[in-house]
Amino acid sequence: MGASDFWSNQLEAQKVLQRQRRLAEEVELRNSLVVRLDDLGVLLEWAEQGEDVSADLQRSLEALEAEIDAAEIKKMLGGEHDRASAIVTIHPGAGGTESQDWAEMLLRMYLKWAERRGLKREVLDYQPGEEAGFKSATITLNGEYAFGLMAAEAGVHRLVRISPFDQAARRHTSFASVYVWPQIDDAIDIEINEKDLRIDTFRSSGAGGQHVNVTDSAVRITHLPTGIVTSCQNERSQHKNRDVAMKVLKSKLYDLKQKEQDAKMAQIGGAKKDIAFGSQIRSYVLQPYQMIKDHRTKMQVGDVQRVLDGDIDALIKTYLMQKASGTLGTSGADDDD
Repeated sequence: MGASDFWSNQLEAQKVLQRQRRLAEEVELRNSLVVRLDDLGVLLEWAEQGEDVSADLQRSLEALEAEIDAAEIKKMLGGEHDRASAIVTIHPGAGGTESQDWAEMLLRMYLKWAERRGLKREVLDYQPGEEAGFKSATITLNGEYAFGLMAAEAGVHRLVRISPFDQAARRHTSFASVYVWPQIDDAIDIEINEKDLRIDTFRSSGAGGQHVNVTDSAVRITHLPTGIVTSCQNERSQHKNRDVAMKVLKSKLYDLKQKEQDAKMAQIGGAKKDIAFGSQIRSYVLQPYQMIKDHRTKMQVGDVQRVLDGDIDALIKTYLMQKASGTLGTSGADDDD
């Protein structure tokens, strides 16, 4: 980094800086754990001498456990873009108002989870439903490891409950799909031909300012060769909305290119291609009993409301641990559902 020509290649320089930051974090973590272990050793010596340090010992153990827990998750997130911010799109499944309301519940869950983790949240696009919920929503979660963590949530989420929209109070099953892309670095060049784009402007459809600023400057971009559509209505400036929509489009095109390359490699190697979307990954049952079950990890959580309020870290960590160890199961409903 001290070389005179270090910045002659911006892309390579950025890679070196990222590697330096990762190594510095490793050293900092190692030093922090050593200090915590030394402190625990002192407390244990005092306890053996009859000193009442049980409260301090408990706090130190909890702090050490939390730091190790966070370090474990980071070590499992070693993918190329795991450290990146995330672009998340939620689409309700068939079922009209029921599924649109369920999609709104998922959006609320992820926004609350992001708030817990200190991630910056921004709603880029929100198309409200006629009665409740929305037809489509796209958000960005900005912060380190947002993509690596949120990628564990990609897939189809299933809700079973007594419908608040059914006068007969019957039990309904609703579905919503969650898609997650990394926000690619500006240094990564994605070539987009302007002739391949259809750009439409429209009036944003925010629900009374609940999610977006209602203006006439919303932008929708369609990439004609792939059919990928991105839109942004959060900014008051049409120019800014276009820039954001283009950034999302570049992330989706880059992700599509990576998936195509992975599929080719899997085909060459004779490996089966993992199902990314379109498969049920988790069920949220509110009636006749309350239970959340992840069909990939088989993890079950009885406190449904706590999860819907954004406490999904345990579900994400279990998924990442099983994925890293190669013990992750397949998604889809179980027989006892």
